[in-house]
Amino acid sequence: MTTDIAGLDPLRNKLIGFIREIGIAVHDAAPDESGFLPGLDIRRGAIVINHPRWLHPGDILHEAGHLAVAAPAARSAERLSPDGGDEMTAIAWSYAAAVHLGQPAAIVFHAAGYRGGAESLIENFEGGRYIGVPLLQAYGMTIEPRRAKPDGPPPYPHMLRWLR
Repeated sequence: MTTDIAGLDPLRNKLIGFIREIGIAVHDAAPDESGFLPGLDIRRGAIVINHPRWLHPGDILHEAGHLAVAAPAARSAERLSPDGGDEMTAIAWSYAAAVHLGQPAAIVFHAAGYRGGAESLIENFEGGRYIGVPLLQAYGMTIEPRRAKPDGPPPYPHMLRWLR
């Protein structure tokens, strides 16, 4: 079990705790460091947080999704270089994580992200129209709903495992 970070709101502590529990390291950034997203970066297989600059709590799930779906050998690289397939898979992973944690889709698909496409993502995922799930299945991380067996494990957004 992870220890809460003093002064951090319960939601942010919950998200960090989940990410650590599945095996992804989370570290604090130096006060002057910035990242790809406000307050967040991925370095050497870990999420790096600049707490005062971290604007949107759910962004950490998306960044963790990039690490989670990366090939194990690539995960610890200085920097990840995701392609379009990786991006879609990280989106699907982050939605599954939000569902697992009892959070609404808007926690990851917020208005300030996804180049204005957050509402469309919410509508599609909540309507069972998922992007990125075929790759999650190919990685053995979930089962596409259309391929699920009645007597088998539950389909996406349930995850069979959180790391590729």
